[in-house]
Amino acid sequence: MNCLIRRLLKPFSRVPAMNTIFSKIPIKKSVLSSYPLFTCLSSNKPHSYNSKSFSSLKQSDTKESSLMKMKDESKKRAECKDKSGPKDQKSKSRRLNPVNTTSYVQILGTGMDTQDTSPSVLLFFDNMRIVFNAGEGLQRFCTEHKIKMSKIDHIFLSRVCSETAGGLPGLLLTLAGTGEKGLYVNVWGPSDLKYFVDAMKSFVPNAATVHTRCFDASFKSDMVLVDTDTENVSDQIKLIHDKVVKISAVLLQPETRTRKEDEFAIKCSDVSVLYVCELPEIRGKFDPDKAKALGLKPGPKYRELQEGISVKSDLQDIMVHPDDVLGPSIPGPIVLLVDCPTLSHFQKILSTHYLENYYADKAEGKHKIVNCVIHLSPSSVVNSSDYQKWMSRFCGAEHILAGHQKKNIEISVLQSSARVAARLNYLCPQFFPAPGFWSPEQPNRSNDVSDLNFCKTVSAENLLKFHLRPYAQLGLDRSCIPIKAGPEEIINDLISEIPEISDAAKHVSQLWEGDEELWVNQNVVSRCLKNITRENVEIVLLGTGSSQPSKYRNVSSIFINLFSKGSLLLDCGEGTLGQLKRRFGIQGADNAVKRLKCIWISHIHADHHTGLARILILRRDLLKGLPHEPLIVIGPEQLKGFLDAYEKLEDLDMQFLDCSLTTQTSLASFESNYNNRLNSYPILKNLKNVIGDAGLENVISFRVEHCKEAFGVVLKGTDRIDSDGGVIPGWKIVYSGDTRPCSALVEASRGATVLIHEATFEDALEKEATAKNHSTTSEAIETGNAAGAYRIILTHFSQRYPKIPVFDESHMHKTCIAFDMMSVNFADLHVLPRVLPYLKLLFKNETNVDECEDVEDAVTLAA
Repeated sequence: MNCLIRRLLKPFSRVPAMNTIFSKIPIKKSVLSSYPLFTCLSSNKPHSYNSKSFSSLKQSDTKESSLMKMKDESKKRAECKDKSGPKDQKSKSRRLNPVNTTSYVQILGTGMDTQDTSPSVLLFFDNMRIVFNAGEGLQRFCTEHKIKMSKIDHIFLSRVCSETAGGLPGLLLTLAGTGEKGLYVNVWGPSDLKYFVDAMKSFVPNAATVHTRCFDASFKSDMVLVDTDTENVSDQIKLIHDKVVKISAVLLQPETRTRKEDEFAIKCSDVSVLYVCELPEIRGKFDPDKAKALGLKPGPKYRELQEGISVKSDLQDIMVHPDDVLGPSIPGPIVLLVDCPTLSHFQKILSTHYLENYYADKAEGKHKIVNCVIHLSPSSVVNSSDYQKWMSRFCGAEHILAGHQKKNIEISVLQSSARVAARLNYLCPQFFPAPGFWSPEQPNRSNDVSDLNFCKTVSAENLLKFHLRPYAQLGLDRSCIPIKAGPEEIINDLISEIPEISDAAKHVSQLWEGDEELWVNQNVVSRCLKNITRENVEIVLLGTGSSQPSKYRNVSSIFINLFSKGSLLLDCGEGTLGQLKRRFGIQGADNAVKRLKCIWISHIHADHHTGLARILILRRDLLKGLPHEPLIVIGPEQLKGFLDAYEKLEDLDMQFLDCSLTTQTSLASFESNYNNRLNSYPILKNLKNVIGDAGLENVISFRVEHCKEAFGVVLKGTDRIDSDGGVIPGWKIVYSGDTRPCSALVEASRGATVLIHEATFEDALEKEATAKNHSTTSEAIETGNAAGAYRIILTHFSQRYPKIPVFDESHMHKTCIAFDMMSVNFADLHVLPRVLPYLKLLFKNETNVDECEDVEDAVTLAA
């Protein structure tokens, strides 16, 4: 009978949708595991699925075998043992039409409001997409605004550093999972790009096969398919020249460096790039009467003339040239993208001969007309008088100021996330102090270039466009700029949508007025909370999603705020710095980074560590010239390979310590032997001093079940003395990292004050959790209960749950689910579980998987 059934079902197995149903496994691979992405940018687009279909066929033998196979493959990828070779990747076959194409440049607002990354710019054509710079947060921005990242053909970097390229690893991983068959992306940048690729090799196998194109003055591109230029300018580097666009680069590198620091200098890669994008001219209308008068008969020669080719007359002994039969041509639009990080770089701009062709004040009077200049340069450079005089040389051009101008900090980049934050803040400001919408520092516009009239300037805004084609639409277009909604409008909408939320907010505020002792003394673990104040410990969940950044949840990062004693970071996914600035404001985040005692990384999956370089570089710059020690980074062995390779690009000012050296056994050996011959001995000794100053007894790593070299961590506070001379035991925070339920985690969590546990999947997806080495909601809670943890915070939710995960409230009496920028002060732990029903009320109208258009491309099974 079984054989008969299999024979009947066999034809359907070739149908992708049916195959998905029968196997109940999405075709799409996990995109943020250790995955050979650079050889797999051609994986098929996944089919959408419904989580209910998984629970309806639990007994399927097909699923059991498939899931075991998927788990085995996932494990091999996670351990970098898969033997798959590079796939045959071919370029997209797209027909380019220079005349009828729609084209524009558009500001992708990453980095503006928090000033932690460089903005990105999209150059759009009907059949080609080009992105300039890929800082952290680019994916979140594009997901929110439904910009399809899978359509990208080229990514150009104006500098190679964390500010401009921090989002590149995650973006390439996502493209590996969502790209069309045969798709690959060209990544362009100055010669330092090779160091960035080398750094990615440590967590992205086969990284060397990414289509990177590092260029310098001697670079010869194989993508200059159409080249009619006769000029040979030494400081121009031709990168692309096809039927729709010509892209050239001018390298900006200060020739000499003085000992005295440039007053306006910011730390950056030495080499910066100015990009020139030129669209071809549109030839004038063909005049058949003129052609006839010159002795041409209708036929193929008419077409050749329209294509710019001279032909011999049919009836006369002359050559007929295109200008003889065509009307006036329309010049192609020209866009400049200028990233000039310092005034030293600006001196290189002034000495560049190639740019002479574009200046309106050129002595000969003949120049190419520049229509738009996008300035990625910081305000300290743009505000200088010399730079402003240089801008004025492009007469008639529209200047878009897209760098870190003061006005841009008022513009919220992630409006959907900010809207949720504002609603949470209204319901429970004690746990959600970030208001969502804010003006971190009131800007002083007296120095803004936009107030001057020397040339046309406009401050960049999210999704601001400058149309290039069709010619009739040439110019700025503000129609796509999102409508800004303030907190008052958002809360009014909330009350209209959920009228009972007003009473709920009042009830939540009253939770702090109840009998605190009733809650504090319900468990012996809470003894550590005796005499606790609001200036002792606070847990800030900066990122609570898994796999990749999404519209509502960023990827993993937890900030442990010890107030006057400093702070720690547990994991540091992409966008961590931006989240810190959204929580504490720009100045507050800078102070938090300066006071970091150490950063601990659980494992080397991209959603847990790709924001690390940005944090380290900011700390280095903030402490420059001040006495300080390099920051200690604790992580798995593979992380050292990434950091060592990256330091060839930028100095990270850090010391690395392997997680395996901070296990209970290793630390005991260190204490007993004091083996000062070990290379790690000075760092271990330094760690002990640093965490002691922070009021911690120890930072202890322990192995968990996820991938090779995956860890959880225990943070143990020191004991305190109460007013009666008695001993108050130190608090204990345990973070699971990514893991299946395991005995090591239960043992480490014994008597924990707070267990922060991943809960990637809902209970109905236990098989998928097993296959991916993750935990379900119930499994996480059971671990906490088995260990006797006082409070459990669930995090790392699959991005299939955009706002709130699926959970059973009945067994969560000591548990709460996390949201981005949720801040749990130890003085409020007694109230934490009682807030959960109100949070559920806030999202009562939300579906499990909403806005499916976004989720289909942005959500995969978590790594």
